[in-house]
Amino acid sequence: MLKLKINLSLNHYVLIISFLNFLLFHYPFFSFVFNNLNYKSINGILVIVSLVILMLVLNALVFYLIFFLSRIVGKWLLVLFFILNALAVYFVNTYGVIIDKSMIGNILNTNFQESSSFFSVKLIIYLVLFGVLPSIYIIKTKIINVSLKRFAINSSLTLLFVAVLIFANASNWLWIDKNSKTLGGLAMPWSYTVNISLHYIHEYKKNKKEILLPDASIKDNKKSVVVLIIGESARSQNFSLYGYNKNTNPLLSKEKNLFSFNATSCATYTTAGVKCILEHQNTGDLYEILPNYLYRNNVEVIWRTTNSGEPPIHIKNYQTGETLSADCKGNNCGYDEVLLTGLKEQILASKKDKILIILHTSTSHGPTYSKKYPPQFETFKPVCNSVELGNCSHQELINAYDNTIVYTDYILHNVIENLKQLKDYSSAMLFVSDHGESLGEKNLYMHGLPLSIAPKEQFDIPFIVWLSENSKQLKPNRAVSQNHVFHSTLNFLGIESPVYDENLNIFK
Repeated sequence: MLKLKINLSLNHYVLIISFLNFLLFHYPFFSFVFNNLNYKSINGILVIVSLVILMLVLNALVFYLIFFLSRIVGKWLLVLFFILNALAVYFVNTYGVIIDKSMIGNILNTNFQESSSFFSVKLIIYLVLFGVLPSIYIIKTKIINVSLKRFAINSSLTLLFVAVLIFANASNWLWIDKNSKTLGGLAMPWSYTVNISLHYIHEYKKNKKEILLPDASIKDNKKSVVVLIIGESARSQNFSLYGYNKNTNPLLSKEKNLFSFNATSCATYTTAGVKCILEHQNTGDLYEILPNYLYRNNVEVIWRTTNSGEPPIHIKNYQTGETLSADCKGNNCGYDEVLLTGLKEQILASKKDKILIILHTSTSHGPTYSKKYPPQFETFKPVCNSVELGNCSHQELINAYDNTIVYTDYILHNVIENLKQLKDYSSAMLFVSDHGESLGEKNLYMHGLPLSIAPKEQFDIPFIVWLSENSKQLKPNRAVSQNHVFHSTLNFLGIESPVYDENLNIFK
């Protein structure tokens, strides 16, 4: 067997590791810099050279400190960094994501089924080449430590050098500050280490208990039901209801009393998008959300889900796709239509006049779009079957995604058909997506970019409403937000509340 034994001083070791970290994991970082800076100008060259030097020196300094304190801890920490760096750079290169605080929240709220869909041979190659092989070098190398005096001198001189370099770039801080979120989200390993810390600090600062809203009251005994369907990664531009040139809504386009609104999402990832749909106003605080509020105020509330990333739901009837599949019949119980199992019967069995049903789907979530619908809904061909979306042609990717919209059309149509049979109820269906989706435009895939820099594909969403005969009429406005869901639901169900905002209600 090949024996790899190298003796290095701590100074040389951390410089080599810093160079390896720079070489293996920072192509996306400097690709962004070159694409957003005039690198042919003297000022541009100064910024690029300074960023290279700062990255090498600061990383070496941090590694120097860690290894001086403990070589064993330092080695295993570096192994962890290189493995995670390899994973992070794979996702950055493959899907165009940025590892910022919101993306960390997205990752931490991803379940096993969702995360396993990203598995690919390319991912293994990244892990082996960029993670495992450098880790062998990290572990095998013998490090000769330095004295406390030498450590103090080296650290002080390095900090002085960094301070001088930063001062020399004072005129460029405006550009760096403007792009700090993106730069920070591409610098490894600090993109995820710093943003994981920021994520948990933010979570800790949130109210651990929901802020209860003022009590509401039911003002009539008219039988009313609202079915709110929270879509996943559905963007409005691929719905023929919104003018798309492919017929992705063959069933809904024939429905009477169906209306579509122009809408944008509050965020580009599920956790924040779902929260925004369910809260009375867009806020960073954890206020009581719509299902919890109505359940506490004597409304029948049913939540059915095949997804995750939901705010805390405090109701009696919380049902997952797994529990519903026990009573589901047919070949499509492994898809989102499992949420329709016994839906009409559950409504009729309710002893209450006011009913809210929320169906949280996962139909258009990538990267495995072609696995999100039954085979008979593969209307557009050929389709992308790879999790490495950049390997597919743009048309194959669009076809696979469009088929998820055709399947969504079918699910919404079935909800409407169920509601039509409830002759004693005034019924409404609302379909709102949590966020949009990038499908290769500007070389971006899926979602999760910071809203401030995200393309419109990631936040232009469908907001579709169907109403039963003689129930309600809509206001003439055609531009709404996700927050309209809360107040419109209160209005339709005849719920009086001190937090009700008529300006966020779509009904006359």
